[in-house]
Amino acid sequence: MVRTLTGRLPSIAPLPAYAGREQGSRARLESIARLLDSRWRIPGTGIRFGADAVMNLVPGIGLVAAKAVSAYLIWEAHRLGVPFRTLLRMVGNVGLDAALSAVPVAGWVGDVFYRANLRNMALLREHLDRPPARQPRMAPPPQ
Repeated sequence: MVRTLTGRLPSIAPLPAYAGREQGSRARLESIARLLDSRWRIPGTGIRFGADAVMNLVPGIGLVAAKAVSAYLIWEAHRLGVPFRTLLRMVGNVGLDAALSAVPVAGWVGDVFYRANLRNMALLREHLDRPPARQPRMAPPPQ
């Protein structure tokens, strides 16, 4: 138990040990997704772009590097307990982004307007914000 400086127990129950790690991971992943998809704004417009679009200007290597970071986001979502079906949706988002990015010139436009990492973070947020599933109560054994 955690005691305050006065020696009394706090009135609020402490969070489980994993809660702090989950919040830290969530904040880190959110900032990575924003960096990749919407870090900078084109002045005078509402158009935002990120490092994903910038890296894809470098043929071949940029595409692989950007998608490697996107794969890291999916791996972390897996570690946070995202269901397999949602992980498949996340992989699909990154796969579509990779297919768009592979097309020269048109792919750069796709990188600006199709934000796979922010979509994946929305899926992760939806999972983490969902209340925990209640376990069904078992009927008492027959006597």
